[in-house]
Amino acid sequence: MLLDTASLYFRAYFGVPESVKAPDGTPVNAVRGLLDFIARLVQDHHPDDLVACMDFDWRPQWRVDLIPSYKAHRVAEEAPAGSPEPDEEEIPDTLSPQVPVIEDVLDALGIARIGAAGYEADDVIGTLTAQAEGPVDIVTGDRDLFQLVDDRRGIRILYPLKGVGTLQITDEALLREKYGVDGPGYADLALLRGDPSDGLPGVPGIGEKTAAKLLATYGDLAGIMAAADDPASKVTPAQRKRLLEARPYLAVAPKVVKVAADVPVPAVGHALPAEPADPERLEALAAQWGLGGALHRLLVTLRR
Repeated sequence: MLLDTASLYFRAYFGVPESVKAPDGTPVNAVRGLLDFIARLVQDHHPDDLVACMDFDWRPQWRVDLIPSYKAHRVAEEAPAGSPEPDEEEIPDTLSPQVPVIEDVLDALGIARIGAAGYEADDVIGTLTAQAEGPVDIVTGDRDLFQLVDDRRGIRILYPLKGVGTLQITDEALLREKYGVDGPGYADLALLRGDPSDGLPGVPGIGEKTAAKLLATYGDLAGIMAAADDPASKVTPAQRKRLLEARPYLAVAPKVVKVAADVPVPAVGHALPAEPADPERLEALAAQWGLGGALHRLLVTLRR
């Protein structure tokens, strides 16, 4: 089981009241909400291995170089030119301080936490999925990862509809029913229609339904562009014009949209811990941040 950790702690932050606080009055709603999420996921799905995948760079420069608008609307403060640090993401003021606490608690629990410099959590998930020898459940509220769905390999997306108690089990049948594409086809669909939440412009005038029809007819983006270049194809004049005008964008968009599968991830154990890696540290964190019932529930679930 691979967790898109930021996606989950954002959901926890907005799903758990901010009145949930540590003894010193600091909000810990995202921390406690995430711990409850993990406990429920382990209880319901019994993974052998679990990795909390992290955004070490939420807006990699190599993606921005290709499409400058990529996530630009979510930048709170740009990093100085040449700085190794990423741009600062716009995050609620009371969530930012909780992220280091989440990291400390996961480490003390012994839950594998993996990121890679210059890459997003999506890329870490893509790489670990490519390396996996058995079935993989990916837990994320980000539809971009639908591109990894693969029934043959047992790769599913568990997409939270309400907390993590109600999950959309996303397999190839669901993708075809909702979007008319398979896993790899979802990446082509996304780059054609665009995605305002990621600052991807898409092809003007090509919405989701038109993109799905083009993919059904021509197979993939390369097939669509070959048809656009062929005057004898059945691409309509309007669609042909839009696709050809968007060629510069379509030439780079696949690299931006498709998750990387070759990220240099550290070789650490992924096994779900039955006991905390650092009990004393965990006890100190529990007392400092008032993690109480949420941490207890997770520990009980891990020991089963």
